[in-house]
Amino acid sequence: MIREAYPEARIGYFLHIPFPSFELFRLLPWREEILNGILGADVIGFHTYDYVRHFLSSVHRILGIETKHSMLTVNDRLVQVDAFPLGIDFDSFNNSIKVPAVKREINRIAKRADGKKIILSVDRLDYTKGIVERLEAYKLFLEKNQQYRGKVILVFIAVPTRTKVETYLNLTRRVNELIGNINGKYGSIDWQPIWYINRSVPYKTLMALYNMSDVALVTPIRDGMNLVAKEYLAAKSDLKGVLIISELAGVARELGEAIIVHPNDTMEIIEGIKTALAMPEKEQKEKNKIMRERLQRYDVMRWVEDFMDRLDQTKETQKSMFVKFTPDRKELLLNDYQKSKKRLIFLDYDGTLMPFKDKPSKVKPDDDILALIKQLSDSDRNEVVIISGRTRENLLKWLGGFPISFVAEHGVWLKEVDSDWEMIEAINNDWKDEILPILQLYVDRTPGSFIEEKEYSLVWHYRRVDSDFGVMRIRELIDDITNYVQTFNLDVLEGNKVIEVKNNGINKGRAAAQWINKVQPDFIFAAGDDWTDEDLFRALPDTAYSVKVGMSSTQAKFNVHSTEDIRHLLRELISRD
Repeated sequence: MIREAYPEARIGYFLHIPFPSFELFRLLPWREEILNGILGADVIGFHTYDYVRHFLSSVHRILGIETKHSMLTVNDRLVQVDAFPLGIDFDSFNNSIKVPAVKREINRIAKRADGKKIILSVDRLDYTKGIVERLEAYKLFLEKNQQYRGKVILVFIAVPTRTKVETYLNLTRRVNELIGNINGKYGSIDWQPIWYINRSVPYKTLMALYNMSDVALVTPIRDGMNLVAKEYLAAKSDLKGVLIISELAGVARELGEAIIVHPNDTMEIIEGIKTALAMPEKEQKEKNKIMRERLQRYDVMRWVEDFMDRLDQTKETQKSMFVKFTPDRKELLLNDYQKSKKRLIFLDYDGTLMPFKDKPSKVKPDDDILALIKQLSDSDRNEVVIISGRTRENLLKWLGGFPISFVAEHGVWLKEVDSDWEMIEAINNDWKDEILPILQLYVDRTPGSFIEEKEYSLVWHYRRVDSDFGVMRIRELIDDITNYVQTFNLDVLEGNKVIEVKNNGINKGRAAAQWINKVQPDFIFAAGDDWTDEDLFRALPDTAYSVKVGMSSTQAKFNVHSTEDIRHLLRELISRD
């Protein structure tokens, strides 16, 4: 909504909680609205790469938007998606031990603890925090390890939240019952196994507990980051203490030296507590030193700067990557076309003149395109060249009735007006006998994919395959044919939901150069939509007008949104004849 109101706004969005996997997110009836809303931002941030991956997967599968290196294009904007692990004010926690009130609180708590080991648990009273599972693990720990009874205290701080919601009221009752049961079963006159604090605690108390606790037990079922783990380590200026962290908390990705446990694995939590309580001081200091240095380098200020710098960079990249036709630029194009005497017009077919469909055979030219090609070719000043990956049979069948030239199979075959087809050079296709069985295997393993065999190339289409599955298969396929590609000197082209294998050195740019040298035009216009057209754009002189269909990085001078934009542009050119 902000983007609609202020199209040029600089918008950053950061989500502090986990983004769910596609299988969960797809259940929402408003999934498209949520994704489209978030995609109004220029930079989208998450705590960990897992959340980035979940978000991009949902965008890809639900909206059909392709991603590349965590970047995607929405309308005419580049959007950057990345992980920015939230930091803390490290120095504040590190220096807390120097605060007089904190020192006094440490002395007060230490007297009450009377030399017992302290395990600290600090959370909101929320079902995502794994509180019940943690208490049950502690109960079983005391049952199985009698040697620790009377020698360890769990300081359990659970801050109430959403107190009017039934689910949370039930959780509170369950927690109260568990703590009462544990203290009643194992406690004694001089020892209470759990110190339960069901409220927020003052700064001095929390800092004192961070500083003096022997173990921090942080085992949420799911947590975006969990800053308690970072705060605990930052407060440990003496480097003593052990952190136990759930592998399902975002912070576990950063703090690999901690004891990592699964929050639903009771025995693993118990073993983690035993390991933590028995860990030698030297090992504690070695591990904590590494983690603390990491937290100090990437503190909360660095997090802010990193995010804002990325926002600035993304806005600059948007300006440099996508060049749209302003009224002045379009008028210059039209005037140059109008006054020129000898024009050369290169037009790709699929994705440029015609939108894509599931099957290539269905993409026959409609009446509008046929009329545009006729009007362009009727001008004596125009040399129109359809430069496509299509077979020569397809091109002649659909457009052979016009006085135009053709480039087929990305540059293998050339045909001038009123001439026969010629090969750009003598090439062979012996390699197809080796590659075709591999592609067929991938068709068998990938429902919805199919092979298109051309005279001098093979194409594997996966437009009807699940997006993520198709991308995975592409990487596998390229790996499997690498040796053959090197042996037979082949090129592998990745297009829009296709991969094409062909002879090396044969491309649209090389074919276009032949026409440019022969025609010697004073006006060149070229339009294409995918990576195969980049060779064409590179081969053009600086004076040429080149247009990429789609808002992605390109060697072309301009970008337009769609095939409809190209058609409109061709109509405007024709109107100047």
